Order: sequence, then structure tokens, then C-alpha cells
Amino acid sequence: MNIYVRRRLVLAAILLVIGAAVAACATMGGSAVGTVPPTEISVEDGLIEVGESVSPFDETLPAIANLDPDLRAAVQAAATDAEADGVPFVVTSGWRTPRYQQKLLDDATYKYGSLEEARKHVNTPELSTHITGDAVDIGYTDANSWLSQHGARYGLCQTYANEMWHFELSTEPGGICPEQKPDATG
Repeated sequence: MNIYVRRRLVLAAILLVIGAAVAACATMGGSAVGTVPPTEISVEDGLIEVGESVSPFDETLPAIANLDPDLRAAVQAAATDAEADGVPFVVTSGWRTPRYQQKLLDDATYKYGSLEEARKHVNTPELSTHITGDAVDIGYTDANSWLSQHGARYGLCQTYANEMWHFELSTEPGGICPEQKPDATG
């Protein structure tokens, strides 16, 4: 076989591999450039599925069970009082593993186009208070509003101005919440 035929066969094989990779990527809904590699995250990492309603009292879930005990108690007390006021109260995210936090950051970097922009919405694993169990995200707008108005009674404060769902123990119960940071970079 002469060298030109051999080169054409190698080139054809390379083009077939590239074509297969592009086709596989398109089938998965991605593109060849800028995709985030899939990371399997489970309930054991603190995952609460999007749209899932999780009671702050469901301590069978690591996302709730691994919260700081004082934070968990404050959220549960607030949930009891909010529900007595007719305001349903759920947790959408709580404790997370560092790899889950990294996946959220990677996904946000892809979504927002840069790490700098993503950091306004998602902290790094080294800085996230979700990793230490010191932060909780509360679901339903009415519950967020209720907790913004009454959270200081339990020591719970909205931490970031751009995340109405993110609460931490930031004051003594009955105290005054500190000024909110503009975003997660603050």
C-alpha cells in the first residue's frame, strides 16, 4: 500500500472518530466545546431533587441531618411557626458535600459563561457554608418572605441580597440581622 493511500485511510479514521464524538455530544444535548463533564450526585451528597418538597423535619436525609444542630433546630422552630401562620415551609437545599458544591459551581460557570459571574450565585467548596452545614435554602416565595420578616426571632438571616432563599444563623435569637452581602462573592 503506498504512502498516500495510507495517509488517506488514517485521515478518514480520524474524521470518523471526530464525527462520532460530535454526534454523541449532540445526542446528549451538549456541544463539543464548553460542556461540563457529568458528575453523579446523590442524596448521600446532600442532593434534594429540583421541585422536591422536603420537610425540615426529615432527618433521614443527609441534607437535613448534617446541618449544624443549632441551625436545624432554628429552621424547625421557624417552620413550625410559619406553618401555624398558614405558610408552607420546605428545604430546597441544606448540607452538601464538597463534590456536590463543585458540581453546582461548574454548572453555574457553564450557565453564566465565566467563573467570575458564577461566583455571584454559587460559592466555591472552600467558602460555601452549605459544606459545613451552616446554611439552608428555603422553598416557596411565601416562606422566604415570612422568614425574611420573622427569621431574626430564631437567629436566621438572609445572607445574600440576590438569594432570597439562603439563610444562616447570623444573629442571636431575637437579635438584629447583619446587612446582607450583595452576592456570594461578598
